[in-house]
Amino acid sequence: MTEHRLLLDGLTRRYGSLTALDGVGLRLAAGARHAVIGPNGAGKTTLLSLIAGTERPSAGRVVLDGRDLTRIAPARRARLGIARSFQQPAVIGELTVLDNAVLAGWRHGRGRRERARAAAERLEAVGLADAAHRPAAGLSHGQRRLLDLAAALAGQPRVLLLDEPAAGLTDRDVARLLDVLAALPRDVAVLLVEHHTEVVAQFADTVTVLQDGTPLVTAPTQEALRHEAVRAAYLGAT
Repeated sequence: MTEHRLLLDGLTRRYGSLTALDGVGLRLAAGARHAVIGPNGAGKTTLLSLIAGTERPSAGRVVLDGRDLTRIAPARRARLGIARSFQQPAVIGELTVLDNAVLAGWRHGRGRRERARAAAERLEAVGLADAAHRPAAGLSHGQRRLLDLAAALAGQPRVLLLDEPAAGLTDRDVARLLDVLAALPRDVAVLLVEHHTEVVAQFADTVTVLQDGTPLVTAPTQEALRHEAVRAAYLGAT
């Protein structure tokens, strides 16, 4: 076992003359609860895409438990233990909530019955068990986000990437989300991109602030949120 569950080494992404990320390096141990914050356009979602493999870096490496994944396709990364939720949950409305959760587990090689049992357990964990046999089209925005999280957990990931899971949620849904996040397995490393500072403050142990694609500071959560440069760049303080 390596010291770091996830290692990002000099990750850079350029689009022509635009540099979206510039030399980002992070190290997450197993069980890490790490948040990435920053203003719009800072490169946060690009960072998750590079880790998940849906985009390729212009330079740098993504390493999972000592294995270099930089040139490995997204589906293979998912099987190796990297899971991601999205800003816009990918829900198939005509399927039931349970079938959506079962479908999320297809790539992990289990039989239908085993996938159904595991999917039901995930729905219970995120508070959607009562909605299991309803069409997913009838879910609220908050419920869709929780279903997306259940889908991300389908492969029992070693690294979980969460892209603004609290966006658009009601206070009640945010409270439910925090309960779900608190109950995640402790050996799973979580990298959370989030604008909702209450969620960051309650969930994350460590925060990295991105500005213009470059890490401004990485520090324990409360220290990072109080940092003068962070408050000026991200929280709007002077």
